[in-house]
Amino acid sequence: MVVVQSYCEASASISEAWLEGGISPCFYFTLVPTVLLTLSFFFGTFHCICYRRYGTEMEPKFVPRSCLYGLQLAVSLLLLLQFLGGLVWRVAGGGELPGYVVLYGCLSMLGWAWAVALLRLERRRVLVRDRTRGHSTVLLLFWAVAFSAENLAFISWASPYWWWGLENTQQQVEFSLWLMRYVGTGTLFFLGLKAPGLPRRPYMLLINEDERDVEGGTGQLLLDGAEESQSTWKDFGQKVRLLVPYMWPRGSMLLQGLVLLCLCLLGLERVINVFVPIYYKNIVNELTDGSSWKTLATTVCVYVLLKFLQGGGAGASGFVSNLRSFLWIRVQQYTNRVVQVRLFGHLHSLSLRWHLGRRTGDVLRSIDRGTSSINSLLSYIVFSIFPTIADIVISIIYFITYFNAWFGLIVFVCMFLYLTLTIIITEWRTKYRRDMNTQDNNAKSKAVDSLLNFETVKYYNAENYEVNRFEDAILKYQISEWKTQASLAFLNQTQNLIIGSGLLAGSLLCAYFVQEGKFKVGDFVLFGTYIIQLYTPLNWFGTYYRMIQNSFIDMESMFKLFTEEEEVKDAVNAENLLYKLGKVEFENVYFNYIEGKEILKDVSFTVQPGQTVALVGPSGCGKSTILRLLFRFYDVQEGCIRIDGQDISKVKQVSLRAHIGVVPQDTVLFNDNIRDNIRYGRISASDHEVEEAAIAADIHEKIQTFPEGYDTQVGERGLKLSGGEKQRVAIARTILKAPQIILLDEATSALDTQTERNIQASLTKVCSNRTTIVVAHRLSTIIGADQILVLSDGQIAERGRHDELLAKGGLYCDMWMKQQHAQDSDSASDTEAKDRKSEKLQPPSVTAGHRSH
Repeated sequence: MVVVQSYCEASASISEAWLEGGISPCFYFTLVPTVLLTLSFFFGTFHCICYRRYGTEMEPKFVPRSCLYGLQLAVSLLLLLQFLGGLVWRVAGGGELPGYVVLYGCLSMLGWAWAVALLRLERRRVLVRDRTRGHSTVLLLFWAVAFSAENLAFISWASPYWWWGLENTQQQVEFSLWLMRYVGTGTLFFLGLKAPGLPRRPYMLLINEDERDVEGGTGQLLLDGAEESQSTWKDFGQKVRLLVPYMWPRGSMLLQGLVLLCLCLLGLERVINVFVPIYYKNIVNELTDGSSWKTLATTVCVYVLLKFLQGGGAGASGFVSNLRSFLWIRVQQYTNRVVQVRLFGHLHSLSLRWHLGRRTGDVLRSIDRGTSSINSLLSYIVFSIFPTIADIVISIIYFITYFNAWFGLIVFVCMFLYLTLTIIITEWRTKYRRDMNTQDNNAKSKAVDSLLNFETVKYYNAENYEVNRFEDAILKYQISEWKTQASLAFLNQTQNLIIGSGLLAGSLLCAYFVQEGKFKVGDFVLFGTYIIQLYTPLNWFGTYYRMIQNSFIDMESMFKLFTEEEEVKDAVNAENLLYKLGKVEFENVYFNYIEGKEILKDVSFTVQPGQTVALVGPSGCGKSTILRLLFRFYDVQEGCIRIDGQDISKVKQVSLRAHIGVVPQDTVLFNDNIRDNIRYGRISASDHEVEEAAIAADIHEKIQTFPEGYDTQVGERGLKLSGGEKQRVAIARTILKAPQIILLDEATSALDTQTERNIQASLTKVCSNRTTIVVAHRLSTIIGADQILVLSDGQIAERGRHDELLAKGGLYCDMWMKQQHAQDSDSASDTEAKDRKSEKLQPPSVTAGHRSH
């Protein structure tokens, strides 16, 4: 028969927290269920009232089906039954049954039953005003405290009152029940961070997007808002995999050795941090006990040496820390260089479609913040987060071993509360930081766009408008910045409150033991020195966590750039283009930029080696698209393009483009001198070859008239040169490249008549015996083409030579007649203007005589 004789065992008391090398079971099994029931019942009741009053029932289609949610529910119910089963087993076993066992079983069942109810409630209802996602703070805190409480059992490893000895059936059963609780609570805590049974995005966003879908919209509604609510640790594994290549400098034994040496110095710092307060305690005790001068001087010297190695407080400026920072410079430079070079190369590998749709200001800001944040991230993780966690673990073990479990418990509780609240508050304020970055990008993009279009602003007297737009963007940024800074201040105050409370509790307890004669004065000094030394990096832990989170946020845009896939890729095992004669074939080519809007429809033609083919037609008919497809800026949707019988989609892009020279319609130059801009056609060309190309492009004499000649700076995008001068520089580039296939996209559209004739003569000489495709607007420039293709609505409407097409009297003939009529009108207008000018210049007497006659 079971008898409940007392609340605790005969040899224990509820007032005793520590009993024979471990926590008193009576104290532990009273405290834990009380805390858990308080969290689940009182806070959970308030949480339940809010959900019932202000929440709404979630539509079933928005609630994800998840096996992990079933696991959450099953584990919660299993833990509930475990408490009931343990109580029944103790009752059925007979003998003495302490009161705390009954209390522990009953309160734990109530607490876990309420937690199961909360879990099911959050599955069905949601606060629509709440923009966050995942489980509530009450439920997460309940699981976290439950898991932490099970971990506290390790402190009592050496106590005979616990089950670690497994000496009898009771201890074996209790150990099995504890193991079930430990695994179960840990599983619930880590699953709770993922929240598998709840929508992955805020419910309001899902509702709004569903309404937009019903209305027939296809836009990505509130995508930025969704990203704002996402955790910074989303896709953490993918981000780490991207970081790993930059953390270990492959191919450099020297840098790898520096990394290992820095890690060794990091371990040495941890050891020094333990011995500094110990030697400080020894100094105080030796001064108090009246030790000899030799012993005291030796201890002081060792202490000063350790402080020299450690530096101020926590090694912030010590010899070891400075040496490690100095050695890490090369590794940091390697990381910075590799990141920027790889990203720059990746951007150049992206398609023309992506570059035409990019915002330069956003890309530049993303690159700047992303590359700098990688260095910060590696530094914080390797040299701040890991050492701080190691210091915390070492301190808890040290206090439990050399003081007593109360000090370890104080440190553990403070660490747990500090880290938990830091993570929760920081995750909450992430959206403010992300919004601040968005507004910052927006402001910088407006500034860059406005400055790049300086002339357009001046044309329309829009200076005030641009300034006001920029000011509005700055104001929006500052609003987000204020929210970020205010939430940071709140986080700092919360952290200071926790640290101050822990320091007060530990100091009072240590002072009490010194007064009771259990500790020496040096022990109090040791505790104060160690705890302050520990709290110094802990106080920065929140900053490290925030900086790591901010680095992840800053890197998100850069990671998106890395994840942008190349639209045009070399095929697997692609070979170089084997150029033979230069025969170009388009066979049944279909292409569109946007799905459903065909640009080219079943286009087929052949350019024989050495021939010149001209493409004419109205704007938007696909002339320039044909050149882009041949240069392989895009891949065709259907059909095939061949050069000398080789499908260009099966050869390497580099080898293809090496044989093709392009003179674009809109020429953009680098902000460099004229010589280097021309030399861009062939980087290895000499100055003499550059000048020869300029002579062939009919720009050499013009360059000679400039004060600095070929060293003249052309300005941003070549804006210091006229349109004709820029186009002649582009022609000179192509001449210098000396390609076998030449593409001319209205190469003389920005030139006057005389210069056009000179350029045409030069181009005729350059294009001789080379396959040439010309896009022309002025039909007079392509009269001598071997074949003229007239495009209309993405199809070839007519083809033939100039005379043949005129004889047909079709589209080409109409275009020719319109241009001739326009030229005749312009010529007549010029003649009339010259006559009027001539009359004004006649002497008065001659004019009068003419009139009298």
